[in-house]
Amino acid sequence: MRRRHTLRLIVSSLALTLSLPGWAASAESQRFHAWLDAEWELTLQRNPVLATSLGDARYNDRWVDTTTAAYRAEARRLLRAQLKALKGFRKDQLDAKDRVSYSMLLVDLEQELGGERFPEWMQPLSQIGGVPSFLAQLGSGQSLQPFSTTKDYDDWLQRLARAVPTLDGTVANLRAGLKAGVTQPRPVMDKVVPQLQALAVKDPEQSLFWGPIKNFPDAVPAADRERITAAMRRLLSEQVLPAYGRLLAFVRDEYTPRARRTTGWAALPDGQAWYAYRVRQNTTLPLSAEQIHAVGLKEVARILGEMDGVRRQVGFNGDLKAFFQRLQDDPRYYYAKPEDLLNGYRDLQKKINALTPKLFDIQPKADYEVREVEAFRAQSAAGASYEQASVDGSRPGVFYVNTFNLKAQPIFGMETLSLHEASPGHHFQISIAQEDQALPKFRRFGSHYTAYVEGWALYAESLGKELGLFTDPYQWYGRLADEQLRAMRLVVDTGLHAKGWTREQAIRYMLDNSSMAESDVVSEVERYIVWPGQALGYKIGQLEITKLRAEAEKALGAKFDIKGFHRVVLTAGQVPLPVLRELVQGWVAQRRTGG
Repeated sequence: MRRRHTLRLIVSSLALTLSLPGWAASAESQRFHAWLDAEWELTLQRNPVLATSLGDARYNDRWVDTTTAAYRAEARRLLRAQLKALKGFRKDQLDAKDRVSYSMLLVDLEQELGGERFPEWMQPLSQIGGVPSFLAQLGSGQSLQPFSTTKDYDDWLQRLARAVPTLDGTVANLRAGLKAGVTQPRPVMDKVVPQLQALAVKDPEQSLFWGPIKNFPDAVPAADRERITAAMRRLLSEQVLPAYGRLLAFVRDEYTPRARRTTGWAALPDGQAWYAYRVRQNTTLPLSAEQIHAVGLKEVARILGEMDGVRRQVGFNGDLKAFFQRLQDDPRYYYAKPEDLLNGYRDLQKKINALTPKLFDIQPKADYEVREVEAFRAQSAAGASYEQASVDGSRPGVFYVNTFNLKAQPIFGMETLSLHEASPGHHFQISIAQEDQALPKFRRFGSHYTAYVEGWALYAESLGKELGLFTDPYQWYGRLADEQLRAMRLVVDTGLHAKGWTREQAIRYMLDNSSMAESDVVSEVERYIVWPGQALGYKIGQLEITKLRAEAEKALGAKFDIKGFHRVVLTAGQVPLPVLRELVQGWVAQRRTGG
């Protein structure tokens, strides 16, 4: 799963910079580019942490409070202004590449405006994230915010001070949700309370925010260290930690006891339409929840059959359920120490990096590192995630591995998980897009096409055998187990939010159809509860990319080039699935004619 920042982008990140040698843009395209460049700069100003994540240090001291009514009103005004400006361009006079971007932006803006009816702002906090945990990650010194120079520390002191009102704004928005009947379910809020308790400490030196103070780099002089330490202690004592305390008290004493007892999104005001909106947003296809549910049931049954094939291959005499239990219980399939798990992934990094040239003639310049999920969020975090590298190369990508429960990290799942999160999955796709300056910036840096981003990562898992992995039947089982997770998501997400399933029913379904640890199943189900629709993008996207490859292979025969297919998919940048289909079909037509 790719990690998403708490702060939402304003409609896509809007900018276009074409730098193809010998290519001259039309006059209308040049005007289009200038407008998009201006919109991109506005996006960075309104999303300064986005700029930081991309290695743009100009706004490292800034923070925008997204919890206010004024911010929401301004966002709506900007959306309408952007849509009006976009429609002012003559699409028929734009160059071909720009017409694709125009169409994508038009859909994005209209969809975003259509979603304004749904009060997302009333649910700013859950067990999988929110401003409180994101801010702490920034301040830990182990995330996006740089702490290499005196200026970096001074920037952070200013940003942190400016962020304090957002914590109180989170309380205000949660309180508005209570009044409107738009709350998170009680079971997931029970997971939020201990997260906040870990952040709302009294002693600044026991705070996660104290990490950069304990680890000053040599570049920060002694006099600056003394000044910065005093300023940080004062800021944490007088403003930051008391704000976390207020948030904790409200969530623990007022919000959680009154959180709803229902589970699905349909129970919320306008919930059915809200969920349908999320389904379309996350799949980019006109699919109903009923259609997706049916696809999921079919895929779950198919994969169970393949799992049973592995059971027979390894000579296990019991039935599939007994095989699942054996895989859960046998200590041979799990590491006993977190560092052994992390080192195992680092060994895989070297192995897979040597194999990818078999199927790819394009590689990212950025590297990635394997890192342990921070302790304060590990209990409720996903099993693994990826955080993109900075554009300027100053920070590598990060493959986060959750070591909180080693029974949720089976050895037989390591090859497939590495393929998904790192290379050639998220690390390849995200880094290659970021590094391609010929792409529009909303396709380089955006994160709103889940079906493309997660669909690619799941498709990348399926390449293991072609790369020379999965030679061990248990590692192949691990691939099937991960694919089964994504297939079950289609059933469970739609079951919860469109078919009235309970939390317990969803948990039982996943336990019955997989060898997943119960703690992992609970975490997954509770993720779908608070993030409806997002989990649908994985399998829907993978099925579409796999289908596109099969169609291209059939159409081209001996002219099919797997490296060329992967190149056209990876160099598309962030696109909805219908656009990806058009690009692949264009590549097929070109190959057919010898172009």
